[in-house]
Amino acid sequence: MSELTKFRFPTKKDKDFISTLRRRVNDYFTDNGISKHANTNIFIKMVVMFSLYFLPFAALFILGDVSYWVHIALWGLVGLGAAGIGANIMHDAMHNASFASPRANKLMGLSMNIIGGHAPSWHLQHNVLHHAYTNIEGADLDIDGPPLLRFSPHQKRRKVHKFQHIYAWFLYSLMTLFRTFLTDFTNLWQFRAMGVIKTKEDFRKLLIDAIAWKVIYFSIFLVLPLALLPVPIWLTITGFVFMHLVTGFIMSVVFQCAHILETCEYPLPDEEGSMENNWAVHQLLTTSNFSPTSKWFSWLVGGLNFQVEHHLFQGISHVHYRKISAIVSATADEFGIQYNMEKSFFSAIWNHGRMLRALGRMNDASPSQLEAVPVRVAKPTLINN
Repeated sequence: MSELTKFRFPTKKDKDFISTLRRRVNDYFTDNGISKHANTNIFIKMVVMFSLYFLPFAALFILGDVSYWVHIALWGLVGLGAAGIGANIMHDAMHNASFASPRANKLMGLSMNIIGGHAPSWHLQHNVLHHAYTNIEGADLDIDGPPLLRFSPHQKRRKVHKFQHIYAWFLYSLMTLFRTFLTDFTNLWQFRAMGVIKTKEDFRKLLIDAIAWKVIYFSIFLVLPLALLPVPIWLTITGFVFMHLVTGFIMSVVFQCAHILETCEYPLPDEEGSMENNWAVHQLLTTSNFSPTSKWFSWLVGGLNFQVEHHLFQGISHVHYRKISAIVSATADEFGIQYNMEKSFFSAIWNHGRMLRALGRMNDASPSQLEAVPVRVAKPTLINN
């Protein structure tokens, strides 16, 4: 696909739902006299997550010659910290939701670079493409996985996909490792081809920026340990890889359980590029929440279990998602619009596994196959106009 502009969402359809929902959410903040940005909770999270990331890394050098298991465990804690930074700090900041100051958000968004990623590349993939064209084949790169994985019924099915519900979990753990070494660069070329990056000069600047940040990251988190730690080289490399396996698995599973489920849809535009539903309704149909009652889980994953609210109001900090989710679900119910919710994280994981299995067995999105497997693909949704 070379032009994303071919995708058009109807603007007049379901206008009452959208205007009502926006008014009610805005009234919640106005009536309670609170900001849509983060509260003091975000500063506690910053201390906790950055400490979890940097302190175990520092302990590797302070403790020096420790047992193999302690060494690997410390790298694992660094991986947990990286996932915590990504979910709780970087994510909101990249959506300009953490602070009123754009500069403060940009600064916190750069935390993506210190955990191995590249903030501008992630912004284009996540903010520009994923949030605008959720679950649309050819536009949402989040469902455009490696050949071994099939995330959409509109993608080509290979024989190996029959077993993807078994091996996908290991591939998920490789996500940040591949992003750090390869994907951040290949995505830039893909964005250029798609027209997301407009000029050669913009592409060149982004490529140089990515290379510079990668040099800094690898110098600190790989070269420095290799040069200074009094342990075998293979152990340091193993620890570095294990760190990314931990981060990759956590981040992948949390994000995948929000969109690749049996209850989510995979709509396509018609021949003229028009989508069936308004953008906001599209987000409801392609996204799911999970574990809505667990406050500690929501705190740990940066409110990413409330993906519906995040997709509808990405400029609002995740610290408010729990409260406004009641408004969104009630309004959706009032207008007869589907609101996807899994009662727990484990049920979302189970649902995701079932969806992977279904996608690995269905050849296309034909109605006869949809009757044979529990999967929703752009079926008509009753909406009160």
